[in-house]
Amino acid sequence: MSVDIAVCKTLRSDDRHFELEVAIVSQHRRVVLFGPSGSGKSLTLRAVAGLLTPDSGHVRIDGRVLYDSVARVDLPTRMRGVAYVYQDYALFPHLTVAQNIGFGLDRGWLNPRRRQRDERVHHWIDSFELGNVADSYPSRISGGQRQRVALARALATEPRIVVLDEPFAALDPALRGRMRAELLALQARLDLQLMVITHDPADVDALDGHTFEIRDGRVVHVG
Repeated sequence: MSVDIAVCKTLRSDDRHFELEVAIVSQHRRVVLFGPSGSGKSLTLRAVAGLLTPDSGHVRIDGRVLYDSVARVDLPTRMRGVAYVYQDYALFPHLTVAQNIGFGLDRGWLNPRRRQRDERVHHWIDSFELGNVADSYPSRISGGQRQRVALARALATEPRIVVLDEPFAALDPALRGRMRAELLALQARLDLQLMVITHDPADVDALDGHTFEIRDGRVVHVG
């Protein structure tokens, strides 16, 4: 799986402006964007997922063009095959674990039925060992379980790549280490392509991926 990203975007607010000019090329199965808050990491992920339209550049995942300003290609988010896992997981509080996992499987605005589950939902509940909380609401489960639900929901749509925005930042130190190990084990088992952003050097060491350090909207180091 290849990742080829070169995007430019100027953002203006009142008398302030921020210029993003990031280029990332990797054949690694695990790409890590590292840098302080406000450096442009999340903007880059949003451009990959189709949540932000760059001013110019391109986004190619495994040779497939998701965005190209010259060729005038800009695939909508739902067609990109990119699963975006937010820092706060963005689970629907009024839906159960099982309903959250199944939310993106059908088009339309109707919530998944509570007592009628798609076989794909059963699969991911089993894969993430969430059977004992499948009928619980997000407020009733642990932080680690909420993260697994968010990942299961992302993977249920069979994406080409999973992008994770600060996936460990909201966890306590003990759980953080365990969830890093779980994510690596999950990637190995399911052969996932991951792109992870973090500001924590401990995440960089633990994830041991192709790391791009971003500061002030630019890649300043590749390791």
